[in-house]
Amino acid sequence: MSRHRTRTRPPLTLALPALLAVAFLLLPLIGILSRTEWGELTTHLTSPGVVQALRLSLFVSLWALGLSLLLGVPLAWLLARVEFKGKAFVRSLVLLPMVLPPTVGGVALLLGFGRRGLLGPWLEGTFEITLPFHTSGAVVAATFVAMPFLVISLEGALGGLKQSYEETAASLGASPVRVFFTVTLPMVAPGLIAGAALTWARALGEFGATITFAGNLPGTTQTLPLQVYLLLQDEPEAATSVSLLLLVIAMAVLIALRGRWTGTPVAARPAEAPAPADETAAAGAEAGRAPGGALPADGAADVPAGVPAGVPADQHDGGHWPLHATVTGFNELTLDAAPGTTIAVVGENGAGKTTLLRALLGLTPRAHAELRLGDADVTALPPHKRQVAWVPQDGALFPHLSALANTAYGLRARRLPRAEARREAQLWLDRLGVGHLAARKPAQLSGGQAQRVALARALAARPRLLLLDEPLAALDQTTRARVRHTLRTHLAGFGGVCLIVTHDPVEAVSLADRVLVLADGRTLQDAPPAEVTRHPRSPWVARMLGRNAWPGTASADGLVLAAGGRLVVAEALPEGSRALAIIGPEAVSVHRDRPAGSPRNVWRGSVREITAVGSRLRVLVGSAEAPDLVAEITPEAAAELGLVDGSKVWTSVKATEVTLVEL
Repeated sequence: MSRHRTRTRPPLTLALPALLAVAFLLLPLIGILSRTEWGELTTHLTSPGVVQALRLSLFVSLWALGLSLLLGVPLAWLLARVEFKGKAFVRSLVLLPMVLPPTVGGVALLLGFGRRGLLGPWLEGTFEITLPFHTSGAVVAATFVAMPFLVISLEGALGGLKQSYEETAASLGASPVRVFFTVTLPMVAPGLIAGAALTWARALGEFGATITFAGNLPGTTQTLPLQVYLLLQDEPEAATSVSLLLLVIAMAVLIALRGRWTGTPVAARPAEAPAPADETAAAGAEAGRAPGGALPADGAADVPAGVPAGVPADQHDGGHWPLHATVTGFNELTLDAAPGTTIAVVGENGAGKTTLLRALLGLTPRAHAELRLGDADVTALPPHKRQVAWVPQDGALFPHLSALANTAYGLRARRLPRAEARREAQLWLDRLGVGHLAARKPAQLSGGQAQRVALARALAARPRLLLLDEPLAALDQTTRARVRHTLRTHLAGFGGVCLIVTHDPVEAVSLADRVLVLADGRTLQDAPPAEVTRHPRSPWVARMLGRNAWPGTASADGLVLAAGGRLVVAEALPEGSRALAIIGPEAVSVHRDRPAGSPRNVWRGSVREITAVGSRLRVLVGSAEAPDLVAEITPEAAAELGLVDGSKVWTSVKATEVTLVEL
């Protein structure tokens, strides 16, 4: 589909000054081009003095680039990733050489590193290093004025990089240094290259700080810009030719960067992956598998889920790791689980679900977890030594690595030989039915494929605790059913504990042995799925499960609703106790006229919304006498009643159909 752009005609009061600005910037360049003696260009550029100055400029600028990379890359990472007092001052210090007059910068360098400066006498007396009026002084001057370009560009790239990539790498066992060199730097490579190119170009053209701090000594500190300055006095035509050379170099750098001044990579169109047959299969195909069976592509249904087929047992940690965690801070709870337990963590937004996972990983100051896995207390260990693997919602597959390299990442972080790590990673990919995609990059994978690769990567890292943050949220229904089956199959033999954050009741019921309900960082309910389904202690969970949930206070004849009104119930609770009334949508009857007969709870209202859920319809009815109520009826019943949005109806619920949960 073509996009039609609206052409905006700029007002003359803005267009005219803009054109004048362009002309102002362009005219000096045209002046150089028009005054260049093209016939003598080669002669001017190959003269001994110019060649010597060019060689020196390249030497100085490359050394300045090397020093800028050595010092500026860590500084950019510090500014982008670490919060500390004085950060604004440090950033201002980085920017200062960009706004400082170059000659003032040269004077400052003399007073800092000169023979009578603060550090100069110590450098000369201890190491016999003299910077002023020496080639090393020209390198220092060029580094001083050029390094800010690298720091600014790289900091911008680091700021745009999601930290979930680095955190996921740490959870796979990679040390901070390994994460930096194998994940962070490759992913910000465009920003690093842009910053390096700008730094080199700025160092190549440095003049003011160099002549002030290092002097103008032929063959020692006389770089190409200084050569231009000298030629301008005696040979202006040669000065113009050398100026043209510097201009061409500068323009070539800018054109090559194509506007990537802040390090933000130019958006690349990901390669389209062909839709695999297993992703487009009907959702109902899952029902045709044997419980706990492997995917057809695996061909290894008889292999325990905890270890991929073909990998000797002695290559794995082998064992069972119960979990004990005491979490304090924003989250206040104690969590105990036996090996092989899968816990679904549910709750409203802001309930502390992700904070709990990050506390167990040791990645957040909001909460602290005293964590024991098996017999090992890992509380004091950094994230990469805890053996706690994390799969964030987006999977966080490293885009610069293939599916195979992604899966082998945790194994390589554990110092496994490359060949062995790749062999085991391939077995895990085969096990999860994506082995044929091993050579593809994440951009070439569908959502379901990427999620299975992320799961394979986490399991291959041999964790003792597996944390999944809404692993299926981004998938369509068909793919979700497929991946859910895969996940259930492979969690069956996992020797540790798995926590899954989810908002999907199907995931909570089908994948978990327990459901942990959080509210404001505290445990509201921790019970098997069947118990949570029958007696949810949270209105949010009840609604997530598709049920009506009305909080209130028990009275002699039923429940006084918190939102107003009364509810007659069959069971009695101590008067004054807080309770939650659970009403299944299938227990709500909808009528056009007031019903007669046994219903004790009858309300008049109007239809607010009708939605389809499978082969049935869910009707939301609002009433002034009671909270909103959801009823579930057949399409035939809705047609018979003539229901549309705004229809006036009566709803009724039998007292025996109401379940009270004491809070």
